Amino acid sequence: MKLGKEFTKGIIAENPLFVQVLGTCPSLAVTTSVNNALGMGVAFTAVLVCSNLVISLLRKAVPSDIRIPSYIVVIASFVTMIEMIMNAFAPALYASLGIFIPLIVVNCVILGRAEAFAGKNPALPSIADGLGMGVGYTLAIVAIASIREVLGAGTFLGISILGSAYQPALIMILPAGSFITMGFLFAGMNIYNRRKAMKKEVM
Repeated sequence: MKLGKEFTKGIIAENPLFVQVLGTCPSLAVTTSVNNALGMGVAFTAVLVCSNLVISLLRKAVPSDIRIPSYIVVIASFVTMIEMIMNAFAPALYASLGIFIPLIVVNCVILGRAEAFAGKNPALPSIADGLGMGVGYTLAIVAIASIREVLGAGTFLGISILGSAYQPALIMILPAGSFITMGFLFAGMNIYNRRKAMKKEVM
């Protein structure tokens, strides 16, 4: 099993958000700014990698009939640790993300990777899978947040880039803006994947 392939699949080919359309709720809520998206992405990736590792190591010791509750306990433990660390070292980000940090526990991407991959594969491939999916998800929500923040506030990472004369499109930092942005990005990803598939057929 090639670790590089397990890592890269989550970035484009099996991107959790743009291809599998998972974890859309926090993607809609936390992408009003790039800072929020980066914070959520790092927290999400850390939980995904750590939970994949532990679940992979315990896969042969956990009876199949209680595997889902066991996975949730492992994931919840790491989410709690990440939440406490963030509250201690980045209180502003912690306050901004709010309820969406503990909701990582029930994020279908994390539970899905535990069930579909980590519970069936060794530790190193599970780490690579978790890291790739986490990076792919982070890149996706940062892309959404970048568009929304630039158009909706005229800033990037809180720094003004369009000048004081720019009139922000306030709809972009409202819920409707997230749907509009995600719709265009989903369309772009579908076009990319379709053209890639057509090239393979020609070859």
